[in-house]
Amino acid sequence: MWNYEKRLEFPVNIKNPNAMLAQAIISQYGGPDGEMGASMRYLSQRYSMPDREVAGLLTDIGTEELAHLEMVATIVHQLTRNLSMEEIEKSGFANYYVDHTIGVWPQAASGFPFTAAQFQVTGDPVTDLMEDMAAEQKARTTYDNILRLIDDPDVCEPIKFLRMREVVHFQRFGEANREDCSKSKHTKYNH
Repeated sequence: MWNYEKRLEFPVNIKNPNAMLAQAIISQYGGPDGEMGASMRYLSQRYSMPDREVAGLLTDIGTEELAHLEMVATIVHQLTRNLSMEEIEKSGFANYYVDHTIGVWPQAASGFPFTAAQFQVTGDPVTDLMEDMAAEQKARTTYDNILRLIDDPDVCEPIKFLRMREVVHFQRFGEANREDCSKSKHTKYNH
C-alpha cells in the first residue's frame, strides 16, 4: 500500500508553452525508454525476485517511476496548455491534437504508442537486474538528448532532476545485482 502526497517529487512550473518540445519530452512518458515502461517493468519483476530486499528495491523504484511519470505528464501538459490553433499547426502538433487534443497520451516522440513489448520480465534475477540497469542508462540517454534541445530553465530543471534519478537507480540496481542476486539459488541448471 502506498501513501500518496499530492505534490510532485520535483516542482514543475513552466511559463512558456512549447508544443515542439512537448512532442520530444512525451517520449519519456510512453516511449521505449520512458517512465511508464520502467514502472511497469519493476513492479512486475518484483514478484519473481527471490531476494525480498531486492523485491523491495524494485517496488520502491517502480513506485518512484510512477512519480516520474506524473512529472513528465505535468511537463507535457504545461508545455501544451493554452495553445492557439495557429501555434498547434505551426509547431507540428496538429496530428497529435487530432487524436488527443491536448490530453497526455503515452507515446514515443516518433508517435509510436506505448506497448508492454517495450520492457522485459524474465523471472531470472540476474537477467532482470541487468535489464533494469540497461533501462536506466537508456532513460538517462533520452534525458541527455532532451536536455540538448532545451533552453528554457523552467523545463530544464525538472528534466535534470529526472536524469539524476536515472543515475541513482542504475547504481542501486548494480549494487543489488552484485550483492544479492549473485548468490541466488533461484535457477538450477541441469548439465
